[in-house]
Amino acid sequence: MEPKTHGHAGGACGQDHGKQAPQPGAACSHDHGDSHDHAHDHDHDHDHDHDHKHAAGCSHGHGHAAPARVQLGQGRGAMRSRLQIQAMDCPTEAKLIEKALAGMDGVVALEFNFIERVLLLRHDLPQLDEVKRAIAKVGMQAMELEADAKMLAPQGHGRRANLLLLVSGLSAAAAEAAAWSLGDGKPVVAALALASILLGGIPTLKKGWIALSTRTLNIHFLMSVAVIGAMLIGQWPEAAMVLFLFAIAERLEAMSLAKAGEAVRALMALAPETAWVAAAGGWRETAAAEVAVGSRVRVRPGERVPLDGRIADGHSSFNEASITGESLPVDKGPRDAVFAGSINGAGVVEIETTAPASGSVLARIIATVRDAQASKAPTQRFIDRFAAVYTPVVLVLAALFAVAAPLSGLQPWHQAIYSALVMLVIACPCALVIATPVTVVSALASAARHGLLVKGGAPLEMAARIDTVCLDKTGTLTQGEPRVTRVTALAGQDEDTVLAWAAALDGHSTHPLARAVLDAAAARGVSAPAASQVSELIGRGVSGWVAERHLQLGSRRLADEQGAMTPLLEQTLQALDMAGEGALVLLDGGQALGVLAVADQARPEAAATLARLKRMGVETVMLSGDSPQVAQAVARQTGIGAAYGGLLPQDKLRHIERLQQGGKVAMVGDGVNDAPALARADLGIAMGAAGSDSALETAGVALMDDKLSRLADLIAHARRTARVLKANIAVALGIKLLFFGLALAGVASLWMAVFADVGTSLIVIANGLRLARRVQA
Repeated sequence: MEPKTHGHAGGACGQDHGKQAPQPGAACSHDHGDSHDHAHDHDHDHDHDHDHKHAAGCSHGHGHAAPARVQLGQGRGAMRSRLQIQAMDCPTEAKLIEKALAGMDGVVALEFNFIERVLLLRHDLPQLDEVKRAIAKVGMQAMELEADAKMLAPQGHGRRANLLLLVSGLSAAAAEAAAWSLGDGKPVVAALALASILLGGIPTLKKGWIALSTRTLNIHFLMSVAVIGAMLIGQWPEAAMVLFLFAIAERLEAMSLAKAGEAVRALMALAPETAWVAAAGGWRETAAAEVAVGSRVRVRPGERVPLDGRIADGHSSFNEASITGESLPVDKGPRDAVFAGSINGAGVVEIETTAPASGSVLARIIATVRDAQASKAPTQRFIDRFAAVYTPVVLVLAALFAVAAPLSGLQPWHQAIYSALVMLVIACPCALVIATPVTVVSALASAARHGLLVKGGAPLEMAARIDTVCLDKTGTLTQGEPRVTRVTALAGQDEDTVLAWAAALDGHSTHPLARAVLDAAAARGVSAPAASQVSELIGRGVSGWVAERHLQLGSRRLADEQGAMTPLLEQTLQALDMAGEGALVLLDGGQALGVLAVADQARPEAAATLARLKRMGVETVMLSGDSPQVAQAVARQTGIGAAYGGLLPQDKLRHIERLQQGGKVAMVGDGVNDAPALARADLGIAMGAAGSDSALETAGVALMDDKLSRLADLIAHARRTARVLKANIAVALGIKLLFFGLALAGVASLWMAVFADVGTSLIVIANGLRLARRVQA
């Protein structure tokens, strides 16, 4: 017999009106046969034109924060090329590249990825030789990457460069020692300092000359002016030490920043590069990027799954921590979905691929984390604007001080010029600008490893500001799977008989409520007799012959139609209604033989999660399309702050708008059916998104596994990130202001200013990288 769609549809489970289709887990209310004619046409025409302006991480300071995406010319920009530029780890270099390519015919737009040191070029050029030559003129080398090429680790310096830097440092220290013992004016002091500059400072001075020749105000220009100025006033040891410390600073900061890139590279390394694909005569190892959708792929014990797919043959357990954050292995068999990057346990399985390598869940996670730099958090936008004003203001103040201090008698000319040079070094906003991107990228990569896919700094920052969380009921607060909670026998029958006959009628149905009945029978060890002539009673239930009786199983409406509504049955149904449970009535003509109570169970972690959110000061609200009785029943089980039932999609939107008047509101749903509410809320959060393509696109945050506890982890992680960001900004600003004051007082020296700038940058980088380790508060 062919499976039938169960007649309980629209029946035994009161539909959540916020859904587009009947949800298997809706907690059951009554009037099961009532048809729901609510038009759920959620026509979402989201035009995501993400033309973000952005300045990402900086390994050394700069005067102007370059946007991560720059529009340079007109044209289609039909072609996209990726250029790896190892020297490009900061908007300092981005500004130079932007100027080098500005006005070049065929170059339409630039997008800078500083963490990976990749330039995405939109152009209409047949080849990129001219682009590479223009980039080379500003001191950088560009290497074209294939579209699917993996991110390369930043290249270190060679042994010769390291040796020269070491000798440069020793010469600078010797110059300082000679100045202390012999005096500043001795030729040996200048000779040692000049040797240090020639050995280790030429790269910085070259960059300063490039900045001058391109009329670009950046840290290399500032350092070059400071060093040359120091030499002109006879401060040779200071000039040498400043260049040496700055060279060390660049290397230390580049090493620290590379750790943020390692978090992204670690994600990319999770996907195998090859797969064993079924071919004529056996299995053939093939590049994962070349495997077609629908291919049969073998995965042996201990191997990573190369592509998304469904198991065609075999059983095994899979470690999906890289996708969902779930640390415990998940047992899977035929027809179960598996994800690229998960680790196969002890069994050999064959999977049928359902997506290309570039379209896997893991690939989308990696793309989201990589592209998150283009979604700038409000804090980062503020810092970029501040830095763009800060540097020129400090430069003007330094110039004014160099002239005004001697004229007013505050300092002699020599001392005033020296103090102005110290201010030039302080004008570097490195620590300020670097604080935000390193912190955000570390937090995003860490969150992704723990099953929290946050689409950029803006959603992460918003998560830290959430005052109220609105949650859908079905599949969010509840498990999304109805269960038979009790069986009430009537008309002299016993419970097992009522359950067995109901299971017989439901034996060929695919409806979630039929599955609940069959599961209940199996749990009790009840065997269902054979059923014949089973047919669907559309919108009311199902009927058929069982044990020589013509039986029906369905809703209150079906019982009314059959004239079976006795006072006892009415009382039984009312009791279930008050408890927030639905009912399936087993009928023999006009006589009710029994009632099966059906309900969607609350998630076991729901109550603890909601209590944790309450302790964090976050209000919780349930917005459900189920009946108010069902909503209140789930509210009693979970302890949610407020519960509203019987809501249409537009009703949910009105509730969210009302709550937004008192603060920031997040909406948690399935990412598809709750799209209007997710879009209207300040932050949309999709639950259990690993198996849903559209959920990964809909919300600002996707909880990849199916655990509600991740919601509290998300907010705690976001708040911790916000605290680290504020601390980094406070430290950077505080040290800058301190040394600016010391410079005005004539106390600070050039090498002290450089050392403080380096130290501040390293402090904020190290503090930001702490977020890469864990997501809990």
